[in-house]
Amino acid sequence: MLLDALTKGMRKTIIAGNWKMNKTPSEATSLIEEIKPLVADANCEVIICVPYVDLGIAIEATRDTNIKVGAQNCHWAESGAFTGEISTGMLKELGVEYVVIGHSERRQYFGETDETVNKRVKAALAAGLKPIVCVGELLWERECNITNEVIARQIKLDLWDVTPEEMANVVIAYEPVWAIGTGKTATAEQAEEVCEFIRACLKGLYGLEIAASVTIQYGGSMNDKNAAELLAKTNVDGGLIGGASLVAEKFAAIVDATKPAEY
Repeated sequence: MLLDALTKGMRKTIIAGNWKMNKTPSEATSLIEEIKPLVADANCEVIICVPYVDLGIAIEATRDTNIKVGAQNCHWAESGAFTGEISTGMLKELGVEYVVIGHSERRQYFGETDETVNKRVKAALAAGLKPIVCVGELLWERECNITNEVIARQIKLDLWDVTPEEMANVVIAYEPVWAIGTGKTATAEQAEEVCEFIRACLKGLYGLEIAASVTIQYGGSMNDKNAAELLAKTNVDGGLIGGASLVAEKFAAIVDATKPAEY
């Protein structure tokens, strides 16, 4: 075991809802109002990563609360002829704190590569945003027993030229692609195994102290029923939540699962 439960307690636990392409601004307002009282006493960092059109109202609706707002992507250029894209400066000025980068759906449907993920990560950090960097293997890759090779490659390329100091603002999300939106979930043991391997990769790149401090989320159909078991694992420090984040009670239940048993 690379790190023990004591070290886990020193890391920030983060539950982030990834709304994907869901909720109009009016619907977003309603959902946020439902979520706010349910997570007001959260034992962890709570983030909602909403569509671009909802960012402004999400910032306003969460003002003076414990809920942080994240975007679902960003471009690496500060400005320019990139129709349809959003710059890190635009996000920062709105009040966004986090940004999801390299989600498997961006890789699968929109041509995202490890090279462009790396460029976006560095742009986000330069702008003062905190990237949630997604890594994960396809079902075929797992069946071919090359999960570790895939994950190691993604970690090394996605974090290329990211400094040890910048790693204080980086979150890693392990999302087995075969478990996203499929209803399938990696077992708690499978999730722990890969998250521990990710931490070992970080140790090789940055040393034990930094590896011990980085929050690693699990993001693959975590829900209100399985969250407690997953979050109990030593190297699982939170969740990147898809469908369950669109239902206030389910999202709140996942947030509550981060509290100690005696809480």
